[in-house]
Amino acid sequence: MKQSGVDKGDVYDAIYEIVRHIPVGKVTSYGAIAASIGLRSGARLVGFAMGQCQNATPSVPAHRVVNSSGVLTGKFHFCPAEKMQQLLEKEGVAVRNDKVVGFKEKFWDPKTEL
Repeated sequence: MKQSGVDKGDVYDAIYEIVRHIPVGKVTSYGAIAASIGLRSGARLVGFAMGQCQNATPSVPAHRVVNSSGVLTGKFHFCPAEKMQQLLEKEGVAVRNDKVVGFKEKFWDPKTEL
């Protein structure tokens, strides 16, 4: 399906490739991913892509993608919802009240890292 001359599958593949590069113990935001591939105001599209990645091969560590304040807004796409926090904590990322503790220190910016 093409919209505005861009194939959604190609965009999702680009998003997934970026997410696969997020190091263990780090997080990034929907907006940072969008900006890194030139999608101004594309954070919502990145969120949609994360909601569709459960069967992607190779796997996509969607738990490492949070909102621009470090809040686990995507947790409801995990089953159970607490799984996102559990996966992050297993990687050494502290979460309190659905928010990454020390978000600025844990933030990985794909625009500068890739």
